[in-house]
Amino acid sequence: MNDTARLGEFLKTRRSQLRPEDVGVRTYDERRRVPGLRRDELARLAGVSSSYYTRLEQGHSTSASPEVLDALATALLLDESERQHLHVLAKPVKQARVRRPAPERVDEATGQLLAALEGVPAVVLGLRSDVLAWNRLGHALFAGHLDLGAVRPNMARLVFLDPHTRELYADWQSKARAVVGNLRLAVGRHPDDAALHELVGQLSAKSTDFASMWADHRVKACATAVYEMRHPLVGPLTVTQQTLSNGLGLSVVVATAPPGSPSHTALALLAQATI
Repeated sequence: MNDTARLGEFLKTRRSQLRPEDVGVRTYDERRRVPGLRRDELARLAGVSSSYYTRLEQGHSTSASPEVLDALATALLLDESERQHLHVLAKPVKQARVRRPAPERVDEATGQLLAALEGVPAVVLGLRSDVLAWNRLGHALFAGHLDLGAVRPNMARLVFLDPHTRELYADWQSKARAVVGNLRLAVGRHPDDAALHELVGQLSAKSTDFASMWADHRVKACATAVYEMRHPLVGPLTVTQQTLSNGLGLSVVVATAPPGSPSHTALALLAQATI
C-alpha cells in the first residue's frame, strides 16, 4: 500500500466512525445511505474544500500541510497519538522497497535495567512485540505456561492466538486493543518493515478479532494501563503495566501493584514460586 493509500484509508475509516451528532452536524432527521460523516461535512469542519478533501481521501493528493492535517485531526476528534499518526502517514516514505530488518538485540543499558528490576515482573519487547528478554517474574506472570528456556514468543501472537493468554486477562478486549494500537503506530512509522507486515498478515488471517480491530484504525500509544488478571497460580490480581521506551525501538514493560494490596501479595507469592 502506497503513502497516499495509507493516509486515505485512515481518513475514510475514521470519518465513517464519527456520527453527525458527535461533532454538532445537524441532519434534520434525513435518511443517510452510509454511516458516519459525509466527506463534505468533514471538509467543512476542517475548513478545507470538499473537492480537496475528496482528493486527499482517494489518494489523488499528497500535499497536505501540517495545518490542514491538524485541522482534520481536530474535526475527526483524534487524540494526540492519533494526530501524530496522521502526520506520519502523510509523510512520503523515503524507501518504498519492503526490506528484511536486522535481528533486534537488547542493548547493554536495557539489559542493566532488566537486571535491576529483579523483584518486578519485566519484559523487553522489540518493535514487532517480540519478547527479546524477560526476568523470571515477568515470564511467570505473562507466560508461565511456556518453558522459560524455550524460544521466546511474540507478545501480539500470544494475546490473539494463545488461549492461555486470552484467559489470563479478565478484560481481554482492552489488552487486545492496546496491542493493536501499538502495532498500528509501528506500521505507520516503519512502513517498509517486512517482518512487521508479515506479523499483521498472519494475525489477520488467523484471528477474526485481530482483523476486526485492525480495520478500525484505532491508534494508541499504550504507556500505562491497568489490567485485571486471572493467574493460574496466584489467582486474581490487578496490575499496572507501564511501558518504558529506550528510544531505540525497544521497550520495557513492567507490572506493579500498590504495596500492601492483595495484588502485591499475589506478586510476592508468584516471586517465591519462581525461586
